[in-house]
Order: sequence, then structure tokens, then C-alpha cells
Amino acid sequence: MKISKCTVFTSGLKGAEAAFGEEAVKWGQDECVLTFSGHQISRHGAKEVVMLSEEELQRGDISMEIASKMMNRTYYGAEKIRKVLQAIFHVINRGHQVLVVGLILDDNTVKGGTGWAVELAKLFNRPLSVFDQQREKWYSWQGGIWQEDTPRISYDTLACSGTRNLTEAGRKAISDLFQATFGK
Repeated sequence: MKISKCTVFTSGLKGAEAAFGEEAVKWGQDECVLTFSGHQISRHGAKEVVMLSEEELQRGDISMEIASKMMNRTYYGAEKIRKVLQAIFHVINRGHQVLVVGLILDDNTVKGGTGWAVELAKLFNRPLSVFDQQREKWYSWQGGIWQEDTPRISYDTLACSGTRNLTEAGRKAISDLFQATFGK
């Protein structure tokens, strides 16, 4: 399926999310940043920035114990991270296809807060692909396991997340993905 126009949803952080937004704009796609009061975004070139209210954030609330269990880690400073996880919920909820840049860990989770986006994508049964910056390869979640893949943008709404520490390989992977989908 060839997509002529799509919307990329991120939370506007530096690194992978900014790179996804930059590529979207470069290819004439729409970009929407979802954020909340007090959250610093680095991507200011988005067509639309949505400031999530406290009520909207609450719709994405989850027990920190559940989040910790799903991601096999413990969160400290739970109140600070809670709003970030709530915002990630809204990003994943608005995009059908989920694209992430990060590091897949041995327990099949993804490192950092990005891992929450991945766990929600799995939970919501969304098409999910992660570019693993250490292995420098794309993987898609299929049949309950990570399988090496060459994803393409196949839907008109994308939830994009990822590491703030984007490498050149990660940046190139994002650029190549948009080129392969929208290039001639």
C-alpha cells in the first residue's frame, strides 16, 4: 500500500523523535507533537503542538507497579516519570503503526522510557518496528518475537518514539525509511 500522506505523532523530544518529525516535514507529511505543561520539547517545527491537559493525561494513567512489571525495571521518582508515560500513551494511541529507534534488551523490552512506547504497541497489537542502534538493524514484533525486517510506512498515522541519544546509524535508518516509502 502506497501512502501519499500521513501524520507522525511524537512527544517532540530531541534525538529520534525530532529526527522522525524532521523527516516527516521533509517529505511533506504532517507532524503532531503531544506534550504537557512543564515538559521541554526540542522539536518546534511541527505543524501542530497539542498541550495535553491534566484530564487528558489521566486517561493515559497506569500504575507504576504495572509499568515496572511490564518493562522488567523499577522506576524511581514515579511522579516525574508518570506524566511522561501518560504522554507516551497518547502518542501510541493516536498512531496505528509504531516506529521506534532504541536498543532491544535481552528480555525483549526496549531500553529507557522508549520501552513504554514499545510495550503499549505490543499491548494494543499495533504494527511495531524498532531500529536497534547497537545491531544497526530493524526488527519487527511478529508472533511474540523480534524478527529482523525492512519495514515500510504502511499506515497514515504513525506513532514515533525513541532514544534521545540518536546515532548516525539511527538517523540514517529513519531517513532511509522515509526515502523507501515516499521517494521515487
